[in-house]
Amino acid sequence: MKQLSDILDRVTVLRMEGNPRTAIRRIGADSRAIEAGDLFVAVPGVQVDGHRFIPEVLQKGASVIVAQTAPAELPAGVCWVQVEDSTLALGLIAANFYDNPSRKLKLVAVTGTNGKTTTATLLCDLVRNLGYKTGLLSTVENRIGGKVYPSRLTTPDPVYIQKHMADMVEAGCSYAFMEASSHAIHQKRIAGLQFEGAVFTNITHDHLDYHGTFANYIAAKKQLFDELPATAFALVNADDPRGSVMLQNTAAKTHTYALKKLAKFKARILSSGFSGLHMKLDGTDFHGRLIGAFNASNYLAVYATARLLGFEKTEVLTELSRLTPVPGRFETVAHRPLRGRYRGLRPYARRPGKSAPDH
Repeated sequence: MKQLSDILDRVTVLRMEGNPRTAIRRIGADSRAIEAGDLFVAVPGVQVDGHRFIPEVLQKGASVIVAQTAPAELPAGVCWVQVEDSTLALGLIAANFYDNPSRKLKLVAVTGTNGKTTTATLLCDLVRNLGYKTGLLSTVENRIGGKVYPSRLTTPDPVYIQKHMADMVEAGCSYAFMEASSHAIHQKRIAGLQFEGAVFTNITHDHLDYHGTFANYIAAKKQLFDELPATAFALVNADDPRGSVMLQNTAAKTHTYALKKLAKFKARILSSGFSGLHMKLDGTDFHGRLIGAFNASNYLAVYATARLLGFEKTEVLTELSRLTPVPGRFETVAHRPLRGRYRGLRPYARRPGKSAPDH
């Protein structure tokens, strides 16, 4: 158990009523899961405002309420904490409750419209094959070392993320890789995480139902890089014109990769077929098992990230060449001829009943 005062570090508290030494059994923002002795954070959600459920969680015996506005009535013995931003507070409280696990990991976030899952998963596989225990949060699956867990969203809620990271630390993981969707960045689900670096793959005009405008979508992705510390690295795809936008206000060390434009990390496709890709990658001949120009870019992003994490060039290229495609991402059926027999690929259809990812 933690005391309330222990888990409010970095949280902007406007007012508090009750005992700061109140013991906290669990934390959460889902009123349905709150039990006696829990701390409940009332988050103004996209569809439903969590402040509506304060009476319900009080009846269940919640011992602490964290909210932006005061409840109408506060039973004796219950502590109330008024915060400036309860969405941000949830991430920070979750990080503190689980002893800030991301500080004990080399955590890398991958964002972009396409390529997030492949890049994050290949990074996890690559570093594991180099001899380290790794963790993963992705659209397809979540991992802790060798154990695999089902995934519901591209980027889960802050409490799940911090618990998952804490489990990674407990399992002896030293590296972790995660997809960071624009929804999650905008909703501050990644608040409280300390990143070793972040990667931007690309951005298209898709998925504007949530953000409304393309400018808002870009701004959400950019926020990840704006909040990186000076100790982190920021790696972006220079072939995408918005790559440079991501770097405009970051304090992190900036790096670029590209197949076509000038960049620190370069690659060129020599041939592409069903057997895989033959590339000139960072000046070295490279053969990979993945197919298609989009995977050439993914390969380069993975290679560049691994190098920025400090791994040696030859061992990275060797293990990268052995990696197999990420299950469930693309079928290997050409649907239209480009300048080669197998250049176009049809996106893999999501299985019925599986929730669509946030982006």
